[in-house]
Parts: sequence; C-alpha cells; structure tokens
Amino acid sequence: MAVDQLQLLALKNFPLVNPGDSLINLIIQNLGEQQLMLEPGDVLVVAQKVVSKAEDRYVLLVDVEPSEQARQLASKVDKDPRLVELILRESNSVVRHCPGVLIVEHKLGYVMANAGIDASNIEHETRDAIERVLLLPESPDDFAQQLQGKVARLFGVNVAVVVNDSVGRAWRNGTVGMALGAAGLPALRDRRGEKDLFGRTLEVTEVALADELASAASILQGEGDEGRPVVLLRGLDIASMGQASFNNGAALLRPKERDLFR
Repeated sequence: MAVDQLQLLALKNFPLVNPGDSLINLIIQNLGEQQLMLEPGDVLVVAQKVVSKAEDRYVLLVDVEPSEQARQLASKVDKDPRLVELILRESNSVVRHCPGVLIVEHKLGYVMANAGIDASNIEHETRDAIERVLLLPESPDDFAQQLQGKVARLFGVNVAVVVNDSVGRAWRNGTVGMALGAAGLPALRDRRGEKDLFGRTLEVTEVALADELASAASILQGEGDEGRPVVLLRGLDIASMGQASFNNGAALLRPKERDLFR
C-alpha cells in the first residue's frame, strides 16, 4: 500500500447527540446534507463521546455510593470517592496510582486514566460543579461494525470505521487520539515478512493503523468546543491490504503477559 496523500474532512454542523438517538442515522444524514458521497476505502472516524451519549452512558454522581475501597483509594489519588467508585466498577484492575493520577485496566482491556470516564463536553446544571460523568461505550468494536454494515447495505460501499478517544501516554506529555474500536481495516497491520528500502526482511514490524488514523482525525475533532465528532478520511487503499488481514480494535490490546511495564 503506497499512499501519496490523505484527505481529512470534519463533518460540519453535526448536531448534539442525546440518549436514544440513532448515531448511525445522524452520521448518514449529515453526510447527505454536505453532499459527501462515500467511496471505497474511505474511513469514518467517530469520537467515543458521541457513541457514549447515544448509548446513554451517563451516570449521576449523586446516585453513586462509594465503597470503602473507593474511599481509601480516593484519599490517595485526591479524587471524588464517587468517581473512584465508578472507575473501579468499570475496571479489571488498578495499574498505577499517585496523587492526581489513577491508571486502570478497563474491563474492555484498555489501559488508561480513570477508565476513560469523563465530564468534559457534557451538560451540567452549573458551570462550576460536576454532577454527572460519561462512561465509555459498551462495545466500540460493535458500533464500528454496525456503522460499517449499514453503510454497505445502504450504499453498496465498503468503508472502514474507527472509534477514537483522547488518551495520555506513559513517558510523553499531552494527549493523542487512540482507537477504541475498528471495523473494515487491519487495525493492527502485520508487515512482518515484507522488505524494507534495502531489501532487508521486516521481522517485528506491526503497524497500529487504527491508532494512526484515530490520532490524525483527532486534530480536526479537537478537545474543546469544536463540535466535530466525525471525520471522513480519504486516500487509503484498504482493498490492497486484503480482507483476510482485517481485525478490530481488540487486536491492538497487548496481553498482560507480554506487557513489560505491568
């Protein structure tokens, strides 16, 4: 797959998403309003937050009763015990913690801060207080597959879908886009056995393609008041990668036994 250029287009005037909305229909409707015709190999990158909103993954903190474990951990990380309780409920284990930081393994396998639970870009009754938070989607891979399937049925076009979120990284400052779910492409692209520029065989090279696309799209999506949760990425020759190589976001998760840092 040789790519000379990629084009990224943020869908404009995307409506606010509410619980129970059909996010898939909203995306298709918005594409039509902008007269954007999908082409084979296009990638739709959808922000996790709107998936969670459509799934009504909101939790009111007033309804959360923190356990003793949550209270003790909250005192160590200087966080609201109710939030820590939710983080523990959404997690398999606590990986690291220190004042202000709580890193966990989410129940879907992601290693991230606060189990991906967030209070930004959601409505609150007051500007200064956090009354509710938003959990990650039930299954980003399932959503990606559903959106890809509906586009194929309606338009007869094979596109790929990536669900992304912003995460911090060990040893690096700042957040980047990361793929939580994917469909219709090799989320983890295995290039072992191919040749490099000088004919040497690649022995360990696996490319986190879905993460690279997620990060590129996040530049347009933004982190503040941009309101651009869906990005159309065009220019990849996904067909040349071979459908047998396709895998989903779960392929990007490193097994704990191979993780040198846990």
